[in-house]
Amino acid sequence: MDFDSILDEIGEFGKFQFTNYLLVCLPVFFAAANSLSYVFTAAVPNYRCLVPDCDIDTSYNEPWVSLAVPGKIVKDQFVPLQCQRFVRNENISVPEWPETCHREMFTGETEKCSEWIFEEGERTIVNDWLITCPDNQWKLALVGTAHFAGIVVGSGAFGVLADKYGRKLIFVVCIIIMAITGVIQAFAPNYELFTLFGFLNAVGTSGVFPLAFIIGVEMVGKTKREVTGIVLNYFYALGEAAVGLIAWLCQDWVNIQLIVSAPPFAFIIYYWMIPESVRWLLAKKRNRKAEKIVKKAARVNGVELSNDVLSTFEDSAADNSDNNLLETPIKKAKVKPEMWETIKGVFKSKVLIFRGLILFYNWACCAFVFYGLSLNSVNLIGNKYLNFTLVSLIEIPGYSMAWYFMNKIGRRWSLAGSLFLCGVTCMGGAFISEDQAWLTISMFLIGKMGITSSFGVIYVYSAEMLPTIIRSGGVGSMSTFARLGALIAPFVPLLNYYHPAIPLLLFGLVSMLGGTLILFLPETMGRKLPDSISEAENITKNPKPKQKDVEMSESASDSSPKK
Repeated sequence: MDFDSILDEIGEFGKFQFTNYLLVCLPVFFAAANSLSYVFTAAVPNYRCLVPDCDIDTSYNEPWVSLAVPGKIVKDQFVPLQCQRFVRNENISVPEWPETCHREMFTGETEKCSEWIFEEGERTIVNDWLITCPDNQWKLALVGTAHFAGIVVGSGAFGVLADKYGRKLIFVVCIIIMAITGVIQAFAPNYELFTLFGFLNAVGTSGVFPLAFIIGVEMVGKTKREVTGIVLNYFYALGEAAVGLIAWLCQDWVNIQLIVSAPPFAFIIYYWMIPESVRWLLAKKRNRKAEKIVKKAARVNGVELSNDVLSTFEDSAADNSDNNLLETPIKKAKVKPEMWETIKGVFKSKVLIFRGLILFYNWACCAFVFYGLSLNSVNLIGNKYLNFTLVSLIEIPGYSMAWYFMNKIGRRWSLAGSLFLCGVTCMGGAFISEDQAWLTISMFLIGKMGITSSFGVIYVYSAEMLPTIIRSGGVGSMSTFARLGALIAPFVPLLNYYHPAIPLLLFGLVSMLGGTLILFLPETMGRKLPDSISEAENITKNPKPKQKDVEMSESASDSSPKK
């Protein structure tokens, strides 16, 4: 009897599983908030050059600013340049009252300034550490890149640790690391320490989503795994959206950081509240602990366990048989000779290399565009907090769209169509005039929905194209490569300094190319998962899968590189 059969008896998603699943979803909410809090803590507030002789106990918006500082008119409102001001005409005396500063006091020449006046209300690290002007914007982009570098480090490390020491322990450790480093960030005395602890915060954050998924999904039946994975993504989207609302209400980077980082300290009680993964316990031959959890699950679900199930947990010398309950997919990673042979076979196959290059590009494309759109949303016309919140919430219908269409029209057209949708709307949005802000935002939201949908499809699609023996490693390699796109994404908003349309055009072109390349790949829906190189090469000729194959396909898509 395997564990899925036990779940059939105690209930695939009963009250016990529902309660614990909801508990592990809550840290995911805060992990999402921590992962994108830097969008506002390291945001660029409105500021302008300080004007000597005029700026004496004055504010950002003064009637004479357009006379002293160059700028442009946006929606009938003057927006001053941030780092330029007109040169003072020394032949004109200073007025008695600064409010009467006039045009004759300044020449038509401009100069760069070294002191600034910030608009009242919003406070970010730019205010505190004067990270101003375009030549310093790389520092703000580096905050985002440091975050994604932390994700790369943490995701690999905590996956190994969770297999060795248990899902629950490492899950709680990740949450505490996230909370401690996030709070320290709020009290960082300088930019360097803020960025360093931002990196460490991402290291902890990186383990929260995948371990929450594993803890939640390993305790539910096979017919409920897909929906639980989708719902976990919903919590992640809600956490992202919450950052926009928190920033809108607080508008102070220290308070924002504390609000998203301090509450997770409460999750330390999870060490005593949530159960360890039964599958992991069985893999480690800790039968008695596994038995206690299964009995508790049955009791909470109102089910009486049969003798067949109870006898399964008895220790015996037969525990090492291939068909025993203890034989689970969780084993020490060993590179077997047949794995090397399969890897060599892949590199000798022009067909598989061609498909692999396309998939690698599209993984990077999805990560680059997904995060690029999230970061660039604060540069759209209108309320940046509302725009960011909407761009985060649109992920919910995006994941739902992926779930629906990849099982209706197939993986290939779902992925290509999602990328085309993103590409067309991004490129179209780049050419919309500034006075049609609602249309620009609508196109932007549709583009984000499209790239979110592509993220939802590419996990399954990639897994279904690889031979069984290298399926997990192959998807893991693509997931790691995707993070290269995420590392670059924080620098894309800098292109706004050259022209606001450039980032959207770039996202659109990258997505369109990805969608076009996908059309050269075969459809995998309704096909048997390939076990060998030859089956992978001739995937369209494979017979339809058995139920077991479908389950393998779903389990191969469990992890998300963007989390």
